[in-house]
Amino acid sequence: MPFVSINPATGEEFFRAEGHAPVQVDDILDAAAIAAPAWQAQPLAERLELLRRVARVLRQQRDELARLITMEMGKLKAEAQAEIEKCALACDYYVEQAEGFLADERIDTDASDSRVVYQPLGTVLAIMPWNFPFWQALRCAVPALAAGNTVLLKHASSVPQCALAIERVFADAGCRDGVFRSLLIGSDAVDRVIADPRVQGVSLTGSGTAGAAVAALAGEHLKKCVLELGGSDAFIVLADADLDAAVEQGLKSRFQNAGQSCIAAKRFLLHADIADAFLERFVAGAEALVPGDPADEGTTLGPMARHGLRDELHQQVQDAVERGARVLTGGGPLEGPGAFYAPTVLDGITPDMRAWNEELFGPVATVVRVEDAEHAVAVANASPLGLGGSVWTQDIERGAALAARLECGAAFVNGMVKSDPRLPFGGVKDSGYGRELSRHGLLEFVNAKTLWVA
Repeated sequence: MPFVSINPATGEEFFRAEGHAPVQVDDILDAAAIAAPAWQAQPLAERLELLRRVARVLRQQRDELARLITMEMGKLKAEAQAEIEKCALACDYYVEQAEGFLADERIDTDASDSRVVYQPLGTVLAIMPWNFPFWQALRCAVPALAAGNTVLLKHASSVPQCALAIERVFADAGCRDGVFRSLLIGSDAVDRVIADPRVQGVSLTGSGTAGAAVAALAGEHLKKCVLELGGSDAFIVLADADLDAAVEQGLKSRFQNAGQSCIAAKRFLLHADIADAFLERFVAGAEALVPGDPADEGTTLGPMARHGLRDELHQQVQDAVERGARVLTGGGPLEGPGAFYAPTVLDGITPDMRAWNEELFGPVATVVRVEDAEHAVAVANASPLGLGGSVWTQDIERGAALAARLECGAAFVNGMVKSDPRLPFGGVKDSGYGRELSRHGLLEFVNAKTLWVA
């Protein structure tokens, strides 16, 4: 199948390439399987030296790589540059920490020597989405490679140039053949790769539907699987919150990357006493966003990645309006070329609306007014999704206690939810299972082997 790049700001095609044929896929799988034992046997210091060189290449090529992100999926120039920098930071982190994470763990037993040793599984297939095309691929690949696995990247079909560029980054860093490769294959070819005995683990970031299918197939073949499946994060603002800080961070969390982030604030649960004051400022901030060419430094709201995604978002908005939600600003696509959607705020969301139970993957904020903190936690936990959430209050102890009760993988107090190489990342409920990043992410694709000596 052909892989096509379409600029979401203009709707114009600017790149086309043929995908890998089945025989080429087999060659790539062979190369990964052949490379795996040698890569595992490589001294850890030499594996980490590769990651150090990858970080250097990322920083050297930052602007060029960021330009690809902007052209293929519409991310603002500054946000794309920050994404490349974050990838380099992840490399730095594992260069510094992997030795400690992978060190043998000695345990006192009746043996003269008993310990846990951490050994790589083999080859990991990373099935990654388009919205953070470098970060999501690297946050999976870097710890897996540090642990001694080889990695195959099956990237989203809409970002083929980013997929090939990531492979080139590793090649420019001196990566040996087969250790990291990109597979240009469609979704219909993924099942065969997951089932292939040359693959030992699968990591997917994507939709719930894709996650369920990948989990079922990985389970059928008894392969380790990590799933990050999106979210509908609650942004709880209590009566005593610092509204200036909450509004500023709420705008950033909801509208950066044109709202196309799994951990963006999506459901704003506002205490009734401050709801109107918050919304007055929040709506004004949303209306001040400047849609336009994402490569232009004056633009503050880029396009959505594809017209089809924009159409799906608009259907969700229309469903909410038809069922009684009030549009405080926005509410529809913007005229002209490109997949632009107006920054939108919907008040009065109720459980009978798609916007209550589904992820809104675009620049749309939904609002529920709550009576008190207990009501806010109950509404936050009513979602089938559980990736992240935040609580805004000047009572830090109370905020931490409430955040601990949120059913999600990451809960923040007085800060927007974000991924950090130093902290585990992942969700619960329909947001998936397993963790990326930190020590926990590195150990997902290793065999924690007991070694016992009499």
